[in-house]
Amino acid sequence: MTRYRCRRHLPSRCVACAPSPPDLFLLPKPLPLPDPLPRSPGRPRVMAAYKPVVVQACPKLGEKITQDTLYWRGYKTPVQIKEFGAVNKIDFSPVPPYNYAVTASSRIHIYGRYSQEPIKTFSRFRDAAYCATYRDDGRLLAAGSEDGSICLFDVSGKAPLRQFEGHTKPVHLVGFLSDKYRIFSGGDDYSSKLWDIPSATEMISYSEHTDYVRCGCASKVNADVFITGSYDHTVKVFDARTKSSVMTIEHGHPVESVLLFPSGGLLVSAGGRYVKVWDVLKGGQLLVSLKNHHKTVTCLCLNSSGQRLLSGSLDRHVKIYSTTSYKVVHSFNYATSILSLALSPEDETIVVGMTNGVLNVKHRKPEEKNENSQKKRQPAYRTYVKGRSYMPKQEDFCVSKPVKRVLRKYDKLLRSFQSSKALDAVLEPPIMLHTPEVTVAVMQELHRRGTLRSALAGRDEKQVNLLLTFVARRVIEPRFTSVLVIVADMITDIYQPVVGQSAIVDKQFLKLQQAIGKEIDYQEELLEVLGMMDTLFATFTKKRDTCLEENKSNGVTEIIETNRNY
Repeated sequence: MTRYRCRRHLPSRCVACAPSPPDLFLLPKPLPLPDPLPRSPGRPRVMAAYKPVVVQACPKLGEKITQDTLYWRGYKTPVQIKEFGAVNKIDFSPVPPYNYAVTASSRIHIYGRYSQEPIKTFSRFRDAAYCATYRDDGRLLAAGSEDGSICLFDVSGKAPLRQFEGHTKPVHLVGFLSDKYRIFSGGDDYSSKLWDIPSATEMISYSEHTDYVRCGCASKVNADVFITGSYDHTVKVFDARTKSSVMTIEHGHPVESVLLFPSGGLLVSAGGRYVKVWDVLKGGQLLVSLKNHHKTVTCLCLNSSGQRLLSGSLDRHVKIYSTTSYKVVHSFNYATSILSLALSPEDETIVVGMTNGVLNVKHRKPEEKNENSQKKRQPAYRTYVKGRSYMPKQEDFCVSKPVKRVLRKYDKLLRSFQSSKALDAVLEPPIMLHTPEVTVAVMQELHRRGTLRSALAGRDEKQVNLLLTFVARRVIEPRFTSVLVIVADMITDIYQPVVGQSAIVDKQFLKLQQAIGKEIDYQEELLEVLGMMDTLFATFTKKRDTCLEENKSNGVTEIIETNRNY
């Protein structure tokens, strides 16, 4: 039979008298504080107003606003258009009104500049369609297909004008040469072919790739040059006047997209996580390798001026690079992985195609006009500020409006002296991750009150793991170190007897030890550097003092010699 020390309290309600469980750490009952004001039997006790916890505010670095940031943020809220399948190609017409062709599933949809419904559809494909591309005059459209055929359409008609047969496997690459009368193509049969549009015949075939040919582009400077990229990690430059490639570039990863600058001197290839820029005029010399994406880069695009390069990736981001420094100047974030990307000739519209079949269209906001438009007349400014600058006179009686103060959850708990629950309230994940200064401020307040130790004690495995995780992550931050070192010391002291009983808690203790050990190593290295700098500064100061003494002694000697001459 258990005997309790206190007969005035029930065992279930008296913490000091109840037997403590083996897993619960209870602290000795603190001594009662004396009443600072002796009160008479009829005078009620007056409690001071509660002061909320003061959270230390730290200055934050503002986002750097550049001209690129302002320019690329100048787009409206995107319009979402649902297609029948993954969007594998988007191509803008090079002539006004700048319609764009979207290739998805077995259809090619032509959208107007601001239309959310297709104004024209080409659906004469037995299976999936790929890579619908406009000709430079915007009158013809060529596309590959899953069955290996290439179809040529008139944008004003419906049925194909020409159909080119020759590939034995799906054709993922179709494009026009700059002379407008020839088409080049690449397929999964590892071959690249050149076709004559008037006669619908194959002119030449190249079989130099050893894997799927999935991307390519044509030179705008030379009508005989086109480029192909393959999954065999190579980019090849072909000249229609020769029977083999004139240049081979090793990208190092399966090539998903290639792009040639309008000048014809620089070539950009994308594959894996890398975007690489090559100098074609120097025989394919690598100029820069960019690794700013976390997943495979699938598409490339240039803006109208050629000064910005855009890349889309499976990591749901579009990165915008400066073509002078090749640094990221801006980025867009999308909902799912990106397969295709296109920018209108005047940079007025950005269209992104994603793996879930959604087409994301952003239009640039119209520029604000400076013309004074007629607006509804508003009340004068003095109407709003009337009476704000009035100064009360000596005989006036000022009535202050009561301000209702809303307390946070942890403040309410602290006001009612529920220390443990107040600590639980600020250990919730949203507060710990986004506003750790609130958690530390409550811990500091509990330590000031002398109840931090009791709030930390008596916790189960999950709560101790949460505490140690927060302390191990934030103890190295200078603004929190002074408080969290005390918290870590108390946690170690309280839960030292249960070390070895929980693998999770032991792991968090090891992480805390490693974090503190690394911080101590950093501090020792900094002290060594500080000692070196002090030695150097002391040496410089000693040399300067020596020089001053020599100058003074020389001056005194000269004065003495001059006096002797007199």
